[in-house]
Amino acid sequence: MVGLKPPEVPPTITMKFISAGMAGCIADLCTFPLDTAKVRLQIQGEVRIPRTISSVEYWGVVGTLSTMVRTEGARSLYRGLAAGLQRQMGFSSISIGLYDPVKQLYTPKGAESTGVGTRILAGCTTGAVAVACAQPTDVVKVRFQASAALSDSAPRYSSTVDATAPSPGRRGSAGTLPNIARNAVINCGELVTYDIIKDALLRAQLMADNVPCHFVAAFGAGFCATVVASPVDVVKTRYMNASPGQYSNDGPAGLYKGFVPSFLRLGSWNVVMFVSYEQLQRAMALARPGLA
Repeated sequence: MVGLKPPEVPPTITMKFISAGMAGCIADLCTFPLDTAKVRLQIQGEVRIPRTISSVEYWGVVGTLSTMVRTEGARSLYRGLAAGLQRQMGFSSISIGLYDPVKQLYTPKGAESTGVGTRILAGCTTGAVAVACAQPTDVVKVRFQASAALSDSAPRYSSTVDATAPSPGRRGSAGTLPNIARNAVINCGELVTYDIIKDALLRAQLMADNVPCHFVAAFGAGFCATVVASPVDVVKTRYMNASPGQYSNDGPAGLYKGFVPSFLRLGSWNVVMFVSYEQLQRAMALARPGLA
C-alpha cells in the first residue's frame, strides 16, 4: 500500500493544523495502553499503588498490562483517554501542524535548504507553545493513568475536573517545567529526525514519498525521541503524580525507568501518527483544495 500521492497544491496551514490534531488522536487510540504501562513503571518505587494487602509490582510491558487487567479490569488500560484525546487535539495541532510553517519562518530568505539548527529551533518553538496550551489535560491524563481502581474504596478521582483542581496535596500546574522540557526535546527528536530521514530517503531516491517511506522515517524518529526524552519524561510523570516535595532518588538508571514501554509506545505512536498525518493532509488537500 502506497497511500495517497502528494497533491499538486501543497496543504495549507489550516489543513496541517487539523490533520495533525486528528492524527494525534488516532495514534493515542492505538497506543494508549502502552502509555499507561509506561506511566505505571515510571512511578513504581516512588509511589505505591495499593490494591491488596501485599503491593503488586509491575514487571515489563506485558506483565504490567496483564497485572492491570487482572487486578483492575481491562478498562484501566484506557483510564484518562478522554483527557489524552483532548490533549492531542491541542498539542499535536500546534506542535506538529505548525512545525512546517514555523520552520519556513525561521529559514533565511533565498536559502536552498533548511539547516538542522533551524529545524531544531522550529521543533523547540512549537513544542514549548503546544505544551503550554495542553498542560492541564496532560496532568489529568497522567493522574488518571497512575491511579488504581480500588475495589474496596472510592476512586482517587471522580472526574477530569476533580483531577485538575488544585488541593493541599496536589497542584493543577504540577510538572509544568519538566513537561515543557520533555515536549520540546521530544518534538525535536520526533519532527527533526522524521524530517531529516524522510528528506534523506527522498534525495537518495531510495524510497518514494509514500506510506513505506513515512513508516521508516517515523520509526527512526520514535527511537531517537525516546532516547533523548526518557529522562525528562520520567521527571515529568513523577512531578505530575506526586505530592509537593515527594521524591525518590533512584540514581541515573532511574531516569530511564520504563524505557522499553516508552519506546514501544512512542515508536508505535510516531508510526501511526506520521502515516495518518501525511494521508490526512493529502486527503484534505485533494478534497478541499480551496480550504484556507
